[in-house]
Formats: sequence, C-alpha cells, structure tokens
Amino acid sequence: MKKDEIIRVLKIMIRNKLSLLGIIIILILVVTAIFAPFLAPYPKQAEGQPNLEEKLQPPSSKHWFGTDYMGRDVLSRVIYGARISLLVAITVVGLGLLIGVPLGLLAGYKGGAVDAVIMRTTDIFLSFPPLLLALLISVTLGRGLVNAIIALAVSWWPWYTRLIRGMAVSIKEKPYVEVAKTMGVSNLKIIARHILPNAISPVIVQGTMDMGSAILEASALSFLGLGVQPPTADWGLMVSQGKDYLLNYWWYPTFPGLAIFITVIAFNLVGDTLREILDPRLRRRYL
Repeated sequence: MKKDEIIRVLKIMIRNKLSLLGIIIILILVVTAIFAPFLAPYPKQAEGQPNLEEKLQPPSSKHWFGTDYMGRDVLSRVIYGARISLLVAITVVGLGLLIGVPLGLLAGYKGGAVDAVIMRTTDIFLSFPPLLLALLISVTLGRGLVNAIIALAVSWWPWYTRLIRGMAVSIKEKPYVEVAKTMGVSNLKIIARHILPNAISPVIVQGTMDMGSAILEASALSFLGLGVQPPTADWGLMVSQGKDYLLNYWWYPTFPGLAIFITVIAFNLVGDTLREILDPRLRRRYL
C-alpha cells in the first residue's frame, strides 16, 4: 500500500464511528500495556504479591475491581494482563505472517510441485481446528507462555499461506508481471515489487482481525492451565481462577472476562472496517 492510500484509509476509519471506537480501545490497550507499572494502583500485587488480609473484597474506592482469593487488587492485575495479551497478539500474528506469507507467495508464483507440496502441507494443518491443534502442541511442549505462543503460531500460519497463495496465482497472470519477466527481472524482485504489494491488503485485514482471536485463544489455553502460569497476571488465567467464585464473588472473573471481550470486539471492529474499505465491491459506501 502506498503512503497516500494508507493516509486515505486512516481518514476513512477515523470518520467511521465503530472503527474509531475500536481504534480508541486498542490505543488504550497499548498505552495501558506500556505504562502498566505507573497505572496500576498496586504494582506489587499485580506481579503476584499476596495480601491475604483483604482477600475477596468487593469493588470499593480502595479496590475499584475488588480483590482476588489472595487479596490482590483485580484492577492492577487486569492492567498488567494487558501486557501479556498484547504480546501474545503481536507475536502470534507476526510469526504466522512471517511463516505463512512467504510460503503462500512461493506456492502461488512457482506453481507445480512446489505449490503442491506447500499446499498439501497446509491442508494437513488446516484439517485440525486451530484451538485443538494449539492444545495438542501445548500439551506436547508443556505449559508456559512461550510454548503457548509457539502452539498458536503453528496453528495460524496455514490460513495466511492459503489466503496469499490465491492472490499470488491471480496476480502473476497480470500483464505487468509478464512484462517484468520478459525484461529479465528476477523472480525474487517480481514477488517483492509486484506480487506482494498487490496481494497484501486481505492479509492486513485478516491479521488485524486475528489479533483479537489470538488473545481469545491464548486466554483459552491459560484458562485450561496450558498457557501463562501463576503468579503472572493474565486475563484467561484470572477467569480460570475466579470461575469457582462467580456466584458469591462475581467481580473476580467478570472484569478480566470483560477485558477479553472488549479487546476482541475492538480488533474485530477495526478489521471489519478495513475489509470494507479495501474491498473494491464494498468501498463505495465510504467514498
């Protein structure tokens, strides 16, 4: 995407109320993650320090989101949990793109045996539901944040490979690509200068929407005990720890659950608007 097009897309997104709301929520998440030690009322409790004298206290002026079963301030831990969620989203989607996009470009441009090998391998991974595959990999590798990220990235890259492969197959038949070939331009330069820039838009849309999905699935792994481990503050882990207290101490699992819900919705709002802007069949409503 060219600079002028990027600016135009940003202006349209800012004018759209729903995408603007999503952008604001994402910016709040980023700022919260960066400045968590300064924003959290009780940083030590957010890092896991117990405070048993105030365990399971309801929301109050002292603890806006109440406290958990170890007396730790839930608001502080939700704020610190934003760091984990943002790290997971960026890393999982980044690794998925890093693996999937080059393979998809190679398969679509080269075709033949290369295409067959890459796409049959992709089909094997796609035959498993992503969360189920991530669960299997996490069980194999063991518990922990790093292993959870690896498991999610492994289950994510095939979607990008298939998406960009289809775009590459279509674009390589365009006249300007044929002209570049006749002029002796190398395959690598053709892919980098002509195929990738014209195929990247749907990948950007998918990657934006997948940020929220990555947070949701990482939270699911933590909920099942395969992701982030105590005492690290993580939204999925907090929901898991608080589920047994839901009836009598509703605030414990509710606030981290709301954080997951709002964050996923924000990324989906931005992704949906991006899809409509970058799709020639839908963009006219924004013109």
